[in-house]
Amino acid sequence: MKKDIHPSYGPATVTCACGKVWEIKSTRKEYKVGICAECHPFFTGKQKLVDIAGRVEKFRRRYDKAAIKK
Repeated sequence: MKKDIHPSYGPATVTCACGKVWEIKSTRKEYKVGICAECHPFFTGKQKLVDIAGRVEKFRRRYDKAAIKK
């Protein structure tokens, strides 16, 4: 490798929205993530629905009407 052209690589902190913090190595010092293996529904077995502006309900209503027509 050439000298003085690569970013420094060292310890970094990853923080999840649920509060879990762990250490990794990276060129950045800090990462913030919205979801991790501790709080992801696939790993926890709990379903989380994030419904923004009623989109899930709108989807269900649309496809319920389609199922009734058939």
